[in-house]
Amino acid sequence: MRVFVTGGSGFVGRELIRQLLAKGYHVRALARSSDRFKDFPQIETVIGDTTMPKTLKNKMTDCDAVIHLVGIIREIPAKGVTFEHLHTQSTAHVITAAGEQGIKRYLQMSANGTIVNATTKYHKTKWQSEEKVRNSGLDWTIFRPSLIFGPDDAFINMLARMINILPVIPVFGDGRYALQPVHVRDVAASFVASLDRDDTIGQTYHCCGPETFSYNELLDVIGTALGKRSSVCKLHQPLWLVKPLISAFESFSLFPITSDQLQMLLEGNICTDKKWSKCFDAEMIPLTTAIKEYLK
Repeated sequence: MRVFVTGGSGFVGRELIRQLLAKGYHVRALARSSDRFKDFPQIETVIGDTTMPKTLKNKMTDCDAVIHLVGIIREIPAKGVTFEHLHTQSTAHVITAAGEQGIKRYLQMSANGTIVNATTKYHKTKWQSEEKVRNSGLDWTIFRPSLIFGPDDAFINMLARMINILPVIPVFGDGRYALQPVHVRDVAASFVASLDRDDTIGQTYHCCGPETFSYNELLDVIGTALGKRSSVCKLHQPLWLVKPLISAFESFSLFPITSDQLQMLLEGNICTDKKWSKCFDAEMIPLTTAIKEYLK
């Protein structure tokens, strides 16, 4: 089977490509430049951009399935990097190209917390993207992962760097909001397994790991993995102070958090729907075990 992958150079994408190759799939990966996949010489790279539909013409020819992973966690409007462009419009372009080039099987990366009446732009555009997938006429499957962790992740490694450097870690609000991180290998494995499973067509899966932590607890778990002998020292920041501060400075790309990201953090990120773990019968990788392998 020949699989067309968008977003393959990202954190999840690279793990997905490794697993596809291990299973014997032929991978054709879309990239904006030819050097994105130098460490994957066995894959086929084609040049294009999901925000530019003309660049997708004939790029999926002879492929049997599309896996669409493109997404962002933060907008940079001055550079044209917006949720509307990278989520909603990109998905529409990829769906159209797949249909025009005779592909029926389509797998979409979404996000846990995506609902019809979402409060953040991130989740609103993820929902709009999902709606385009559901109405596409393709044989689709949607995955909604929680916070994804693994050796090259952004979030856990960022917190680890902070804990290593700072004597006190700032925490927004009470820090009791719940998170259920999922390992990148488990998420990628589900995409790969779905390619040959008709029972996953028309299904949406919420992907969460086997452990749930408050944000406060997560910091302590990371501290333990780093060899800290006591709990991480935390300084709780009142939300009435934090929210206007973030709103004032979030337009600066170097500022570490946006209002959208704060809202999503406060909402928590857990799964009540257990269909994913039951369907794929996966022995999910616990965060407390896995981070000891890459946090030194």
